[in-house]
Amino acid sequence: MAERINLDDPNADLLGLNDEELSEEEFLEKQLYGKNPGRVAALGDLVYDLMAKEIDELDIPEDAKRKMIFSMTANSVLDLVFDASPADLGLEASFCFDMYIGASLTNKKFKVDLFKELEQALMGVKRDDFPDDETYELALEEFEEKWWEIPQPLLDKRTPTDSIIEMLSKYGLTE
Repeated sequence: MAERINLDDPNADLLGLNDEELSEEEFLEKQLYGKNPGRVAALGDLVYDLMAKEIDELDIPEDAKRKMIFSMTANSVLDLVFDASPADLGLEASFCFDMYIGASLTNKKFKVDLFKELEQALMGVKRDDFPDDETYELALEEFEEKWWEIPQPLLDKRTPTDSIIEMLSKYGLTE
């Protein structure tokens, strides 16, 4: 069972988590995803009126206006996330975010789910083939690292890494 986090402290009210005892997974779920509706409302109050005013003043087709609102919103959110992070954490997050976008674009292009494919491949590594849990876990980690470099039939026999890098290069995200 997951370690329990006691959030009953003087600052818990600031996070909206007073007198709750959550597992680490429950806490992460609530903090990372459960608060998103509130975050969306707050960001809307922060930037929507200004964005809408700027967009409304443009003499462009409605479809272009919708795309511009999306672009401005996404850019603002990314700026906020990376500005709110210490430089080293922001840098790491930006690389992870780029790789996730690349994997998602690859999934879309090839109509696959690389993460499910990897999970399925990892199921082929059997615990009984290893003397102990530590050796088994090391073997799983090694297999996972190598899997990204193995040509996959669902990617027209290209490696997941190559496919992701190709997708990222279309957007200037490999530099």
